Amino acid sequence: ERPAEVRVRWRGLDGVEQEEQFSGLWATCVQHEIDHLDGKLFIDYLGPLKRQMITRKMEKLKRERARQA
Repeated sequence: ERPAEVRVRWRGLDGVEQEEQFSGLWATCVQHEIDHLDGKLFIDYLGPLKRQMITRKMEKLKRERARQA
């Protein structure tokens, strides 16, 4: 679960520091995009069992696509 509200501070292209608070869906979106900048994916937040299940499904899809090619 992500926090429902976040305050973000950044420097714009002009070098001026800016700050804004986001809530609700906007807060979720901002945190999601920051994760991308940090090199994190949604699977990094999953438990080992759920991650293994998704990995197996992805491997199965990859094999199926390879057979179709």
